[in-house]
Amino acid sequence: MRCFTFAALCLLSAYAEAATFYVAPGGNDGWSGHRAKANFIKTDGPFATLPAALKAAHTTRKGGSGETVTIELANGRFALTETVVFTPEDSGLTIQAAAGARPILSGGTRITGWQRSPTNAALWQVALPAVREGKWYFRQLFVNGERAQRARTPNTGFFRARARLGDKSPIEVPFKAGDIRPAWTNGAEFIMLMKWTSLQVPIRSVDAAANVATLPGGPRAAWMDEPDARYWIENTPDALDQTGEWYLDRTSGVLSYLADSRFDPNRAVIVAPRLKELIRWEGDEKAQRAVTNLTLRGLTFSDADYDLPPEGRIDSQAASQTRGNLRAEFATGCTLEDCTLENLGGYGLELGRGCQHWRVSGSEFRSLGAGGVRIGEQGELSPSAFAACHSHLIADNDLHALGRLMPPACGIIIFQSGTNRIAHNHIHDLYYTGISVGWNWGYRDTPCRANLIEFNDVHDVGQNRLSDMGGIYTLGPQPGTVIRNNIFRDVVSYDYGGWGLYTDEGSTGILLENNVVYRCKSAGFHQHYGRDNVVRNNLLAFNVEHSVMRTRAEPHRSFWFTNNVVIANSGTLLGSDWSGTTDNFFSDSNLWFDTRNGTDAAKYSFAGKPWSEWQARGEDPASHLANPELVDPQHPELGLRPDSPAYALGFKAIDMRTVGVRPKGQRE
Repeated sequence: MRCFTFAALCLLSAYAEAATFYVAPGGNDGWSGHRAKANFIKTDGPFATLPAALKAAHTTRKGGSGETVTIELANGRFALTETVVFTPEDSGLTIQAAAGARPILSGGTRITGWQRSPTNAALWQVALPAVREGKWYFRQLFVNGERAQRARTPNTGFFRARARLGDKSPIEVPFKAGDIRPAWTNGAEFIMLMKWTSLQVPIRSVDAAANVATLPGGPRAAWMDEPDARYWIENTPDALDQTGEWYLDRTSGVLSYLADSRFDPNRAVIVAPRLKELIRWEGDEKAQRAVTNLTLRGLTFSDADYDLPPEGRIDSQAASQTRGNLRAEFATGCTLEDCTLENLGGYGLELGRGCQHWRVSGSEFRSLGAGGVRIGEQGELSPSAFAACHSHLIADNDLHALGRLMPPACGIIIFQSGTNRIAHNHIHDLYYTGISVGWNWGYRDTPCRANLIEFNDVHDVGQNRLSDMGGIYTLGPQPGTVIRNNIFRDVVSYDYGGWGLYTDEGSTGILLENNVVYRCKSAGFHQHYGRDNVVRNNLLAFNVEHSVMRTRAEPHRSFWFTNNVVIANSGTLLGSDWSGTTDNFFSDSNLWFDTRNGTDAAKYSFAGKPWSEWQARGEDPASHLANPELVDPQHPELGLRPDSPAYALGFKAIDMRTVGVRPKGQRE
């Protein structure tokens, strides 16, 4: 008997050290959670909710059973009624999908009980008492997994201001007669695109005689100097005129959806978000205790809204005021793997103060109100070792359909954070910068340094919505930062500034090499101002207005531009300010080719100077004018033919075969 008891205790101990708790639709939070499915008599089985499983995990650990606890979620949708908060007590947990399952952690509520309007057979409506009582309001609606369009006018395109807005406070918008109606001061939202930012604000008043609308706020004049700024109006009942649109009346609480004749909303999955934050990792700064080594794997996070104060929002660059719907502070060594973040209102994932050594891989970020991943803080320049944010791996993720509510958002942005690696990501279909690194305008020293940006495929950026953007965009001194072996293509701005490689204000000490950049509106490479950057062995092809740009000459060397291949078929080879001497910039051993001029040197112009005069002043002494012999002009990333004259100048072939998301077995 004594031997049997000892053996049983050993088995129980081993079981506890590797405890698994299960969560499934149809489960019961009163059960043990140790079974993946309910037993025959329905007295035990999986939990119904993740919070119940977390509570059980805490209890198990407090019993001294060790650190290895896994929570496994079955297929299905799990509605979160409040933010799930991970604390240091959750360190070491693994929360994952069951084999073959796609569990969805939703911050929304499914809308049911739709009825046809008695006056319009295409209009379906449902009363939401919580909205009428002021307990709930939402600005997104998801229909069968896709974000539906809130009632909008005009349905396509934009209204345009009839004059500049200037710098008045409150903001005054001069509009064209009939575009804005006095009735829209009751719940409608005014949304405007400007340069690198946007507004989403209520309409305070409308002077129909003067055709001037008044909005809250008073942004800088520099943001407001577009003569015919584009805007539209959302959430007004008279804009509910196209199938697929919806309108929410805050006063009555009635939600309306305009459907085509084949659509029955009672047979669809229609979800409205309730939560603005789904998951939070919350370490203890005072006690210097972080959340450590917590893993989320194979989970889908969906249906979260965003904050909008009563006076609305005027976005800063990169939608930097917008937080993550999954947000971490003081969490180290954590993993987000093979997850999906979709239909969220803000940035997908935010790694803030005290976050270090995260691994985010194999995940999809799609249909997000803002961008995919934001790393670091904006203003903290000398954090303590515990509070510093650094050393994250963001790799093999697919980030797309971004900035749907905050157009200035970036695919991935690094604020004041260093030694991060952003690699093998596919970033596409967004309205502002693909990857942004640094948050300092000028030469002040910051923690943003030694970041490695490599093997990313970034394309379809800008899409004619905003201005002043890049496939990759940098700010401030960043010693040790390397940008290499990426593809940046099809960066198209509305006005100025659709650049592939963009070293903006103060960018310093950055190496940009082995990148392929093509079909960007303004230039393949542009430096506003900075110093001692190295731009070498890049292929810049078919960029539209200019091939290479430098905006400001300063009394130091801006950059070295060497061993690059530059191919033009429109615009100019060099744009903006190339004044100064070789002490201000250095260019040599490059291969230049303009398909319109061939190899006729007399037809070439470099910053307004003939090729012979350009070389006579000491620029490009060992460079050549020749056809680089692309393998496929439609796909410059396929490289150059073996007999390309670029190789004789020291150009090295750029291997792009592993750019973008790799197969799972090839990831680190």
